[in-house]
Amino acid sequence: MFDDQAQLDLRLERVGERLAAARSLDDVVAALGQSARLAIACDGIAVVLRDDGCCNYVAEDAIQMLWKGQRFPLEACVSGWAMLNAETAVVPDVSFDPRVPVAPYQNKAIRSLVMAPIGSPEPVAALGAYWCALTFLDEGTVARVEAVAGLATEALARIQTGSTQLSRRQASA
Repeated sequence: MFDDQAQLDLRLERVGERLAAARSLDDVVAALGQSARLAIACDGIAVVLRDDGCCNYVAEDAIQMLWKGQRFPLEACVSGWAMLNAETAVVPDVSFDPRVPVAPYQNKAIRSLVMAPIGSPEPVAALGAYWCALTFLDEGTVARVEAVAGLATEALARIQTGSTQLSRRQASA
């Protein structure tokens, strides 16, 4: 999938606008699930929440739904690796990366992926971008995935700050 840089920048800006308008975690998930794929120029994206020691695949925008509704232990998948290590996983070929479990990918049309953590200082989610063909994951591609994850991190921090301030006002009233 090829897009010129100006289009990608405009799409990234739109994702930022949607995330800036988010008022809840559900809004953040919906914004990512509906617009991140175009901003990244990938075949699919998955939004994964850290949930009680598991990776919960809560949203997906793809040619074919592959992961939505599935759960895996944090230690058993690349999204968990990204959250546990607070680091982006760049996987040029899922067949040869030890962070990617073989069984779940056997019948999936995914060859390359980037999984970026969302949340700081401790990630609470991850954004996965994937491609059906082997893809050269250059710095620009990885930077776009990380930029979208960074916008989601900012949105979550803003939401958390707002709810903390509201709680304080209610407690002092």
